Amino acid sequence: MKSRTHIDCTGRIRDEVRAAVITLRGVVQGVGFRPFVHRLARECGLAGTVRNFSGGVDIRVEGPPDRVEIFHHRVMREAPPLARITEGDCRPVPPQGLKDFSVEQSFRSEDQFVLVPPDIATCGRCLEELTDPQDRRYRYPFINCTDCGPRFTIIREMPYDRPMTTMADFAMCPRCQEEYGQIEHRRYHAQPNACPDCGPQLAFHRGGRKEAGGEAALRRALACLQNGGIVAVRGLGGFHLCCDASSAGAVRELRRRKHRPIKPLAVMMADLETVRQSCYLSEQEEAELTSPQRPIVVLRRRDRTAVCAEVATGNDTLGVMLPYTPVHTLLLSGGFKAIVATSANRSDQPLIADNQEAQEGLSDIADGFLLHDRRIHTRCDDSIVRLIGDGPVLLRRARGYAPMPVQLPLSGPAVLACGPELKNTFCLTRSDHAFLSQHIGDLKNLETYRFFEQMVERFEDLFDIEPQVVAHDLHPQYLSTQYARQRAADSASQLPMVAVQHHHAHVAACLADNGVREPVIGVVFDGIGYGDDGHIWGAEFMAADLGGYRRLGHLRYIPLPGGDAANRQPWRMGLSYLYAVLGKETDALAGRLLGQDETSRRSILRMLERSVNTPPASSMGRLFDAVSALLGLCQENTFEGQAAIQLEVAAREASDRLPGYDWRLRQEGSQLVADPEPLIRSILEDLDQGRPVAEIARRFHRSAAELAVLVCRRIRQQNGLDRIALTGGSFQNAILAEQTADLLRREGFQVLTHHQVPPNDGGVALGQAAVAVFQQGGGRTCV
Repeated sequence: MKSRTHIDCTGRIRDEVRAAVITLRGVVQGVGFRPFVHRLARECGLAGTVRNFSGGVDIRVEGPPDRVEIFHHRVMREAPPLARITEGDCRPVPPQGLKDFSVEQSFRSEDQFVLVPPDIATCGRCLEELTDPQDRRYRYPFINCTDCGPRFTIIREMPYDRPMTTMADFAMCPRCQEEYGQIEHRRYHAQPNACPDCGPQLAFHRGGRKEAGGEAALRRALACLQNGGIVAVRGLGGFHLCCDASSAGAVRELRRRKHRPIKPLAVMMADLETVRQSCYLSEQEEAELTSPQRPIVVLRRRDRTAVCAEVATGNDTLGVMLPYTPVHTLLLSGGFKAIVATSANRSDQPLIADNQEAQEGLSDIADGFLLHDRRIHTRCDDSIVRLIGDGPVLLRRARGYAPMPVQLPLSGPAVLACGPELKNTFCLTRSDHAFLSQHIGDLKNLETYRFFEQMVERFEDLFDIEPQVVAHDLHPQYLSTQYARQRAADSASQLPMVAVQHHHAHVAACLADNGVREPVIGVVFDGIGYGDDGHIWGAEFMAADLGGYRRLGHLRYIPLPGGDAANRQPWRMGLSYLYAVLGKETDALAGRLLGQDETSRRSILRMLERSVNTPPASSMGRLFDAVSALLGLCQENTFEGQAAIQLEVAAREASDRLPGYDWRLRQEGSQLVADPEPLIRSILEDLDQGRPVAEIARRFHRSAAELAVLVCRRIRQQNGLDRIALTGGSFQNAILAEQTADLLRREGFQVLTHHQVPPNDGGVALGQAAVAVFQQGGGRTCV
């Protein structure tokens, strides 16, 4: 480092002075980093400056060499808890004779980007102030500090400064401005800083007009909930529809108005003690619930709970979250142990975030609206986590996690990966950073597709990414594929396109999730995906890496009667499997097991006999549907995955030591085909003998796990691969995922599972991006 002699005020040579510039990248804005640096520099007795720039944080320090070194080490080691330093550079510079330390104005650099922090739950110290009658922010619904509060949803552009956020609408009062400028204060440079005198305010609306503001608005909302009403509550990234979770009448009315008859509803509980009273809670689940991300956590419910059965009809789990904003905390301090807090949107449409849109679009659902006037710049739904096996698995990645990047195990050109049709997310890459979007939804809906387009544009602008490659699903009719084609065609240089098979993308996502590039056996148990043979895939065994794959095995192809209709009506799959096993003897047994009217059954049987509108599929998800229907658990899916969920619920009632059913494996060319005919016949025999449904369901789960072992053992013998990636929507099922991983590990396999992104289609875009980066970067597949 550059140095020079330093003479103190007595004229003595005290020490030489060194100067250094430390540049840090990662999540270093919006997490209290500059205040931390300022305090640390003063503690170390150093002069200098700190400033945000588009690529991160620049720090300049001057002082005695030993103190500069200590400062550098402590900055890296003691960064704020929500910070994440991904790159750090320290270089010597000439001293400038600085006398003190200051925070300088941020600047934007066109060729740099910074990691945007996600929204963060209210911290403990703010909660203490919120409930302290002596504090000036007592019961203020928008309390926050440098350690908590809105980030991603209010940021318009980087660097992260108040004028670049929707808080620019609120000029700080003198007291807030004083806090903002005091280095000792924890609101020092807290961009969303506000108080009752200068910040956002609540308002309660009913019937299209404002009835109350401030604390009175909160009281009106509470009264509405206490009287069995439904309130649309504006939060961080959008609206929730809320009602008293202990009131069966209120929940039934919410379901009726929202046209959501069965699908489980998320609940928000006041504190951990309330959660323990209603659910079984492990240490890991407690850690997830109380993390700064505050996701919805799927928990096993107790038999006796304050939450009425109508919240999750026929389900033994509850999706639970703790309050993550001051508004939620205040609502739950009004005497409720739990409130339903389900996303406020129309079926298959994006989350509603705008006040006017909410009052117009939800007027026939909500009895009242608890609004606020802080604009939401980016809609973001709640994240969902489930503890499976040895750790948390994201089922939906959104608030608290997005837009934090996944670090790829390689670098390459900037890629836009457009994702799948259902459970869509998209992904943009820059160097080895993969920016996976928040949950977008099902693109079949026009409003959701427009949201998708808006978010792609927003991410490209936010992270200053101009795609050089466009990746997409193999299915030619997906809207995400059509968007990819249009983007490639519209570019001046005719961007190269990379088509990625759906299940290869699943495997690649699991590899990227685990930072692995080497080949694996991909075990993909999923719903449906377009295969490279033109058929529908969904239970696949492949040797794969980021560059390519070879399909080595799959479930026997079984017709999907009516195509997409079979996804919605599991009884059709039950009938299809019966026909595949019993042929013309099917009808009588189907009438007894599936319970449909004779006309409907025979119509489907004619389709099967004539092979009309019956595309073949090798789907594990559809096999789960078929077994659920045959066991009388679910004949109609009112929401995605309902049949499989009810099969899992039933299986939890039986011993986990029950053996599985048999499979028939046969080699067809290069493919090992798993035929479930023996399994279906055994299930029919067990039903005929009156064996409990729970035991049959448990044995079926074991069978699916054992299938993975049987096929992977064969593949290892032939190819020598002993590392396995478990992925696909079926591995959201905890019984299946845990048993499969356990059996494979007993066989000596190394098993990779998902942790940063969902195993379902919500992670597919990451896999598409990783494949495109690898291929366009000149990588060659090893499989």
